[in-house]
Amino acid sequence: MPGENLSRDEAQERAALLSVDGYDVSLDLRSAVGETPGGADEPRTFRSVTTIRFRCAEPGAACFADLIAPSVTAVSLNGKDLDPGEVFDGTRILLEDLAAENELVVDAQCAYSRTGEGLHRFVDPEDGEVYLYTQYEPADARRVFANFEQPDLKAPFRFEVRAPEDWTVWSNGAGEKHDGVWRFAETKPISTYITCVVAGPYHYVTDTYTRTLDDGTTLEIPLGAMCRRGLARHFDADDVFLITKQGLDFFHDHFDCPYPFGKYDQAFVPEYNLGAMENPGLVTFTEEFVFRGRVTRASYERRANVILHEMAHMWFGDLVTMAWWDDLWLKESFADFMGSFSLVEATRFTSGWITFANNRKAWAYRADQLPSTHPITADIRDLQDAKLNFDGITYAKGASVLKQLVAYVGREAFLEGARRYFKRNAYGNTRLTDLLSVLEETSGRDMASWARSWLQTAGVNSLTPQVLLGEDGRIAELSVLQEAAESHPELRPHRVAVGLYRTEGDALVRYARAEVDVHGPRTVVGELAGAGAPELVLVNDDDLTYCKIRFDDTSLETLKDRLGDITEPSPSSSSGGYPMARALCWSALWNMTRDALLPARDFVDLVLRFAGRESDIGVLQMLHTWADSALTYYAAPAWRETGGRLLAEGALRELRQAEPGSQHQLTWARFFATVASQEADLRLLRGLLDGTAKIDGLDVDQELRWAFLRPLAAHGAADESVLAAELARDDTASGKRHQVRCLAARPSAAVKAQAWAQVVESDTLSNALVEATIAGFVQPSQRELLAPYTEKYFAAIGRVWAERSIQIGMHVVRGLFPALQDSPETLEATDAWLAAHEDAPPALRRLVLEARDDLARALRGQACDAAAAG
Repeated sequence: MPGENLSRDEAQERAALLSVDGYDVSLDLRSAVGETPGGADEPRTFRSVTTIRFRCAEPGAACFADLIAPSVTAVSLNGKDLDPGEVFDGTRILLEDLAAENELVVDAQCAYSRTGEGLHRFVDPEDGEVYLYTQYEPADARRVFANFEQPDLKAPFRFEVRAPEDWTVWSNGAGEKHDGVWRFAETKPISTYITCVVAGPYHYVTDTYTRTLDDGTTLEIPLGAMCRRGLARHFDADDVFLITKQGLDFFHDHFDCPYPFGKYDQAFVPEYNLGAMENPGLVTFTEEFVFRGRVTRASYERRANVILHEMAHMWFGDLVTMAWWDDLWLKESFADFMGSFSLVEATRFTSGWITFANNRKAWAYRADQLPSTHPITADIRDLQDAKLNFDGITYAKGASVLKQLVAYVGREAFLEGARRYFKRNAYGNTRLTDLLSVLEETSGRDMASWARSWLQTAGVNSLTPQVLLGEDGRIAELSVLQEAAESHPELRPHRVAVGLYRTEGDALVRYARAEVDVHGPRTVVGELAGAGAPELVLVNDDDLTYCKIRFDDTSLETLKDRLGDITEPSPSSSSGGYPMARALCWSALWNMTRDALLPARDFVDLVLRFAGRESDIGVLQMLHTWADSALTYYAAPAWRETGGRLLAEGALRELRQAEPGSQHQLTWARFFATVASQEADLRLLRGLLDGTAKIDGLDVDQELRWAFLRPLAAHGAADESVLAAELARDDTASGKRHQVRCLAARPSAAVKAQAWAQVVESDTLSNALVEATIAGFVQPSQRELLAPYTEKYFAAIGRVWAERSIQIGMHVVRGLFPALQDSPETLEATDAWLAAHEDAPPALRRLVLEARDDLARALRGQACDAAAAG
């Protein structure tokens, strides 16, 4: 039988054959505590007993159920005992001679996870307590109970769980404990991948959301929020509940469909691979959203956005679910868009569209220029394809296109389409055509042609202004030129605003704006003819479409001199008063740097001259990330040391000038630590740690201490004893991750060999510690030290992909690719591996191809930067 990588064809065949009436799942999690019965070398397991009631459209046919487990104790089908040794192959259970109505009972020993896939088990080093949670998407519920693991075989679920006596257990439905067993209310019909169990001695806080519905009845939703006990003192549940209630208000106001899943618990869990997961009634989040130290407003905004993103999934994804992963965008693009939409309109974070334009779309632009780019409606052949398609296209490009769709069909038509979509497809599964049909009804627009251009083709267009001035010095003609990459030549329709900017006093302000539909390679903006000559032309002003913005020569020179002077014409509710135009210009300049059209040193210079004037903390943090990437990947090697010194000097200058105690001061402190490398810089960091140096208003809390220790470790200024002492000071799960990262960062061949062995040659580390070790191993200042690992990487990745879980495989293949060995020889080694492994799993080849593309792009950027040096 086929293995665990379920194909789309198999799923379609099974969906045509079976329909599922219900699941009863019984889990015994008492084995989570105490010693492992079989010893340290045996996997720790738990008992899982599943009863599935299902129908078969062709009695007598054969099919299979999914289960990944170390062993199966018993299997019965319609009362007949089957030999587990004959029907279970480690991933699937063969089911032959099916009846019209069937009952399958599977008694298995399933394994606790250390990779964040399935039922993850975490031991808190601070107090020894054990915490459990599940994470399944796209197909890891089969690691916990036998099932039919595909999104279009929905069914109601009833869970019962036995757990240690002092634990609390949560699942999708409301639960009660009787006679030592937790029993949970039956769910509505949902897909397997959004079922959930959380168990352990979690700190739990409750609240209630109440709303009067249009029919006069009262909707009451019990709210809960939880985290580990060790984080309870840091847990600001009140703000979590505030955003939750604001989101529930917003979605009830606009969806005309009451929240359908009863309670609304939110669990912040350890060692989580994702930001969050939309399990109905029990949303899970990374506990990184429980802030142990001081963070900026941008961190709270990010958390609020994720809370609202997951809440949007209750309708887009949970109530109505895609039939197969091809239409993953039907939930993720919508949730990404609705997260920002509700953030701006319902919460205190009114500049959410700035963050979207500057941050989320940067993710999309990068993904859409990789060789693995794909249409928003992707071709997902199997589960490995699905796992890799949780990417910048499915999320951020899809959300960008939906933002444009709202402008295209109108806000009310869009929302009315959503309302009809929910009503017609509640608890069902859909495809692209189901959504397009309701949008055509509500808007009167031809959605098929729009979908062909925007959902069914890949690639990003570039829009460049072309300005012709008349003899009178005014605009004779302004046009927008549209280009596409040779690999994806589609030219699309764009609704854009074109803004003209000039100097007024000390500011660069917009004095004219026109909206136009761009079609084909050249579009004239007739409305702007006769306007005064602009110093800056910004196509896609206000960020209406999805494109790369380019500049004419005059505009580019203006930005080099005046970028920090761009101001908002009038305070905008969608930007919180911060000029969207400036954020768009920064984003465009970063895209030009990545495209080898702007030397990296010029981008760094812009950051040094203008970043200190940025009022939006999220924009500032993004600029720091981009500047660091420009130096690490796109700057000519001969200029790196100079560029690093300039960035450190600039960061320290801004740190000292920032308002004491401000979030800008904190942000510059973190960036200074990121780029510090000179002895004087490292000495200052040591002084800030031991108290011999001080910067007024800067509170060096525990998280900031670790941020300062990282560069000290990487430059050999903090040894193992220093890091051990810091762990003793912060003997927590977070502290352990920080220590592991710092230990792997030390500039020693022996240290690198040990870190490599721990990640590549062993599977004893948890997912979180694998990530931390890789992050420490890869240091830009240690290129020579890491050079021997290029050959080892290509020798190891095939075995790692075959032997490890896909999540760990992704960490290793992406994280250890020799990107810092930025030379044509590394490119040749990558090409040689690809040529010799044409039959490697497509998902593995995709990861290597993406890394190769990033490397080739870096080399082009370095050549551009070197040319600028003369």
